[in-house]
Amino acid sequence: MSQEIRFDQLSLDPRIVSAVTESGYLHPTPVQAQAIPALLDGADLLVSSRTGSGKTAAFMLPALHRLATQPAPGRGPRLLVLSPTRELATQITEAAKKYGRHLKQVRTVSILGGVPYPVQNRMLSKPYEILVATPGRLIDQLSSGRVDLSRVEMLVLDEADRMLDMGFIEDVQRIAGATPGQRQTLLFSATMGKEIVRLSRDLLREPLRIEATSQQASHEHIDQRLHYVDNLAHKNRLLAHLLQDGSVHQAIVFTATKRDADILASDLSGLGHAAAALHGDMHQGARNRTLDGLRRGRLRVLVATDVAARGIDVPGISHVINYDLPKMAEDYVHRIGRTGRAGNQGIAISLASGRDLVQLKRIERLTGRAIAVHTIEGFEPKVPVRHAPQDAKGRRPGKGQPRSARPESPPRRGMGAPAPWIKSERGTQARKRPGG
Repeated sequence: MSQEIRFDQLSLDPRIVSAVTESGYLHPTPVQAQAIPALLDGADLLVSSRTGSGKTAAFMLPALHRLATQPAPGRGPRLLVLSPTRELATQITEAAKKYGRHLKQVRTVSILGGVPYPVQNRMLSKPYEILVATPGRLIDQLSSGRVDLSRVEMLVLDEADRMLDMGFIEDVQRIAGATPGQRQTLLFSATMGKEIVRLSRDLLREPLRIEATSQQASHEHIDQRLHYVDNLAHKNRLLAHLLQDGSVHQAIVFTATKRDADILASDLSGLGHAAAALHGDMHQGARNRTLDGLRRGRLRVLVATDVAARGIDVPGISHVINYDLPKMAEDYVHRIGRTGRAGNQGIAISLASGRDLVQLKRIERLTGRAIAVHTIEGFEPKVPVRHAPQDAKGRRPGKGQPRSARPESPPRRGMGAPAPWIKSERGTQARKRPGG
């Protein structure tokens, strides 16, 4: 459907269509083709949409159309967009400015953690129509009386599943309660768990449900690979080898902790890579400079926690490397979605040991596909690790079976001895630099 129509056929203001065309887009994506007409008609939406599907334009274009064609003088935002992370909020703000560049009367303000309050206070003191915010900082500004949400006509909850995961549910409900009851409400989420459905019932009125795409159908432009490692030293040597490949234009390396991101970025810089870390403890100015360096090509390797899994749209990202697997399977989908964007081919590589088998199986159940195991000559794991086969319900062998039917366990290596692939990786031995 989306390839049969053009943006200039969606009844959008010509100035918005012009900005979209200048940005290089002629045809809407599937989620845009379904959402834009429904939003122009005033419907509430509950949208399941994967990362990279074009959902930001799906709500921003009809919102800009309303602001452009139905002026309403006054103070306070008419469009409020809530985002779980600063990076995603920044991306949304940039999209609002890009698609609304020909609308002189539309101004956008972003309220994010990490930005000094005096700077934000000055922005809030001037007229604006669009407010993009992270929940925590918006609650602060609401409490101080600097934000009035009584004029909000459209409320957008972007990546609502992530906001719930981060514990923002009470903040979201409080913010929604400060907006008019007759507002138009949009909820976008990559997953539709029970909590998301419950939240939609509380905030949306007879919403139109859009299933833009499934996790199983996503990432067709991404080659997903799995490399097994024996221990931390093996992992570091393999990472250093992978990054020496000339085909790696730009890469994001995901770690589990902020400390590891800092250490690994420093280690890679010491090896001559243009590398930097990105995580939640950094001030907003430092985060902005790091992302700007990535977009301008000054950085080749970004080492990040899951704060960067959503909201980074850099076409030059050729590789995503999961140095540590994510705790939540859904985050794997968002991580690898940083590559293979805008029709480009991407490569996603996961480094895992035997202790990661449970997480691997969760990821494969979510995506509906097995990750192909790869080896590189000279970097093969010495300890073999095999995916345990599963039954139709995703259970490992032996689970729910009588003891006599279970596979024989390997002999113990002594009281409390770990499995042969488990090494002391963090906290019990000094970290070795990648490459040795």
